[in-house]
Amino acid sequence: MILVNTDYISGKELEMLSIVKGSTIQSKHVGKDITQGFKTLVGGELTAYNEMMNEARAIATKRMVAEAESLGADAIVNIRYASSAIMQGAAEVIAYGTAVKFVNK
Repeated sequence: MILVNTDYISGKELEMLSIVKGSTIQSKHVGKDITQGFKTLVGGELTAYNEMMNEARAIATKRMVAEAESLGADAIVNIRYASSAIMQGAAEVIAYGTAVKFVNK
């Protein structure tokens, strides 16, 4: 599966299939929440939340790809990510794009 954030793939003629998406809501356990809260007092990278968001993006991407594969897609173009806070220490990440088939493989 080819994944790109452009609306084309060089040298390929594309047939648009459908918008596809994948999402997840992730949180850290309360112990990590407390330690990361203390970190905000002194500044610096919040590594536990960084790891959480990286994991969430990977899960959302995997679910988006699975949806595209179920449509018989060869690629997903124009991929975008969005996130929003659901509550303290929890965030939703959504990945979305357009599933396409190659007209001339």
